[in-house]
Amino acid sequence: MKKKFKLEDLDCANCAQKMEDAIKNIPGVSDASVNFMMQKMTIEADDDRFDDIMKQVVAECNKVEPECRILM
Repeated sequence: MKKKFKLEDLDCANCAQKMEDAIKNIPGVSDASVNFMMQKMTIEADDDRFDDIMKQVVAECNKVEPECRILM
């Protein structure tokens, strides 16, 4: 399953890259991209575990950029 999300309050391109790298390391994620300029994130992951994977994605993103919100 591939889904796109809007990001709010992502402050820098470096943080976006760190978030993308962290998300790609989550088991079950086949691809991810975080676009700082567009404030968007795309995640491709296992359909049957997508909700659990998204919980991990939110946790990883909060570690890098605590004030950034993922709008679902």
